[in-house]
Amino acid sequence: EVQLVESGGGLVQAGGSLRLSCAASGFTFDDYAIAWFRQAPGKEREGVSCISDGGLTTFYATSVKGRFTMSNDNAKNTMYLLINSLKPEDTAVYYCAAEAHYHCSGYGPYLDGTDFNSWGQGTQVTVSS
Repeated sequence: EVQLVESGGGLVQAGGSLRLSCAASGFTFDDYAIAWFRQAPGKEREGVSCISDGGLTTFYATSVKGRFTMSNDNAKNTMYLLINSLKPEDTAVYYCAAEAHYHCSGYGPYLDGTDFNSWGQGTQVTVSS
């Protein structure tokens, strides 16, 4: 069974950094792509980043380009999202999602959440100004 558990959210001041974790079980990153999405109150869900199955390519939304970085620790089966230069508009619940044999790469305006079938419960990130 595919399971994802996010952690690392919290309250942080604007300009600070935060590293979110997505602990995965039931699969390996060789076979599954992992993506991060976020949803702010009253707004639609936004796909912000993705690493393809096998970890060779990444995708970042243009809205977060240069500030968000994904990385993984295969030994811990954990994916990370490092967020630098946090802004109040980054305030949202952040979710990780997984999908088998999914390719993502480059930069673009969004990532389609309907492509992903396994989701974590989310972790809250709040950025104060």
